[in-house]
Amino acid sequence: MANGSYHVLSLGGSLIVPKSGIDWIFLKKFRSLIIKQIQTGQKFIIIAGGGTTCRHYQQAANKVAKLQPVDIDWLGIHASRLNAHLLRTIFFNIAHPVVVKDPTRKIKTNAKVIIGAGWKPGWSTDYDAVMLAKTYGASMVINLSNIDYVCDKDPKKFSGAKKIIEITWPDFRRIVGDKWVPGLSKPFDPIASKFAAELGLKVIIMNGKKIGNLEKCLAGEKFLGTTIQ
Repeated sequence: MANGSYHVLSLGGSLIVPKSGIDWIFLKKFRSLIIKQIQTGQKFIIIAGGGTTCRHYQQAANKVAKLQPVDIDWLGIHASRLNAHLLRTIFFNIAHPVVVKDPTRKIKTNAKVIIGAGWKPGWSTDYDAVMLAKTYGASMVINLSNIDYVCDKDPKKFSGAKKIIEITWPDFRRIVGDKWVPGLSKPFDPIASKFAAELGLKVIIMNGKKIGNLEKCLAGEKFLGTTIQ
């Protein structure tokens, strides 16, 4: 990371609020790590995903009425914003006081942590993370999800799926495709992938639950995860 620039973390909503409810134990560990990193001079932009909360609302709404994709997307955006406000609350003493919703506008702040959320329909918070990286001059996004690696096939459907440690953007985009569908669950949103490839951005996908592994990544040490560049 360039001196003085931000680490951009895309924090999956399913880590914040899994099916069992808000994971305060994970959040406590995550907060401790971020504070520890800040004490060494690091700065962070953390964007919250909608995750399970998003999908619960989308699924419920679809059972009641046939919705337009834009409305399904807005449910995801607001779920992301709720999760982001939770993060801003637990980082109350070190975070910028307002959740950033427009990733194209650079805010003036001395805060060591900036919390971001969903912006517009048409993509996921992965895209917003890429946009934030562009706006703040970061060269990398760390995508924290509930998987250890990206696989060449969906491991839930194919027992022979192989984990990928390093992959190019063209090869990765062949895996995730080019189309965004509200509520889509992919290792990294197809629209975000296209944009990241255009920017020449490095994206690391790893299991956010493994806090020690994230710490290794931030320290430039060997870690478990998939690197796309």
